[in-house]
Amino acid sequence: MKKIYQITKDGKRELEAELAKLKARRGEIAEKIAEARDYGDLSENAEYDAAREDQGLVESRIAEIEDILLNAELIKSSKKSSVGLGSKVELKNGGKPVTYHIVGPVEANPVEGKISNESPIGVALMGKKVGDKAVVSTPKGDINYKIVAIA
Repeated sequence: MKKIYQITKDGKRELEAELAKLKARRGEIAEKIAEARDYGDLSENAEYDAAREDQGLVESRIAEIEDILLNAELIKSSKKSSVGLGSKVELKNGGKPVTYHIVGPVEANPVEGKISNESPIGVALMGKKVGDKAVVSTPKGDINYKIVAIA
């Protein structure tokens, strides 16, 4: 059974841009491999090993992105009264408000405020409405959030 990846339009564009950059690196890596081969004995050639390892990493990421794009389902962002995939949620926890964008696991990036619907915070927020409280269990204890706005 193939896995369906739920991503936003922005997430899809970011993956397509990354894929284009990685495919452009193929020629550069091939040149490094050819250059390293010219140094002679491949069994003790660090440049060759490094170039081959780089090639492997690039090719596996290309395959991963192509699989995601092939099996992607775009998240439709519509004005919702409750938190769902694609929602931007403003939360308050005593201090200053924080905003999270609920996305699928493929494009989650907490540093950018994009959290997965499968993460503890995402699970706690799903289905909640403005004014509801969400409790997130962490190793340091429970954190209580109040939902201030949903976009």
